[in-house]
Amino acid sequence: MKKEIIVTAKTVEDAREKAVAELGLPIEEIEFTVLEEGKKGFLGIGATDAKVQAVYTVKGAQVALEFIKTVVKDMELDLTVGLKDGNNDDTVITVDGEGAGLLIGHHGETLDALQYLANLAANKKVKGEKREYTKITLDVEGYRAKREEALRALARRMAGKVVKYKKSVMLEPMNPYERRIIHSEVQSIEGVSTNSIGSENNRRIVMFLEDTKSESDE
Repeated sequence: MKKEIIVTAKTVEDAREKAVAELGLPIEEIEFTVLEEGKKGFLGIGATDAKVQAVYTVKGAQVALEFIKTVVKDMELDLTVGLKDGNNDDTVITVDGEGAGLLIGHHGETLDALQYLANLAANKKVKGEKREYTKITLDVEGYRAKREEALRALARRMAGKVVKYKKSVMLEPMNPYERRIIHSEVQSIEGVSTNSIGSENNRRIVMFLEDTKSESDE
């Protein structure tokens, strides 16, 4: 998506520098068109500023960031929304501040819904535009790390019950991201395996002893 701003300054060079500072983008990512050359005038009389058009491409991550900022503003919440590089080839949008928990919901359901919409916004293509896929992760008050640790603790606790009582255990429905965390943690626990059963939003993990047959294999 291309956008533009018009900048005026005493000289064309000053106008370009002003546009770069205002947009916060590398100069090579901005297309400049000189609309009016500045005039010095005589003894300051008749002087006019230079006018420059700066055209730039809004990247997917920036579109997603503006989407989340709009959601926060519409909810009348005073929160800090930021952008940073993630560790899994993703871009992380962070939201912090009092009342941010409203964006999380039960077990992160609201957070996941907003993340889904942010990804749609980031990767919506305008006709004729080429845009690389942008993966967006939305995190509120560090919830992602806290939830991951809670899930790993749950996996260890349930695996202990499977070993102790020699009975399979079925967990509550989880999204793909959370199921991957459970599967990953149980892989390091000897004698216990996992499998997923069900469909779509009702997909659950079954934990069972490796020498027994899982419910999903019947």
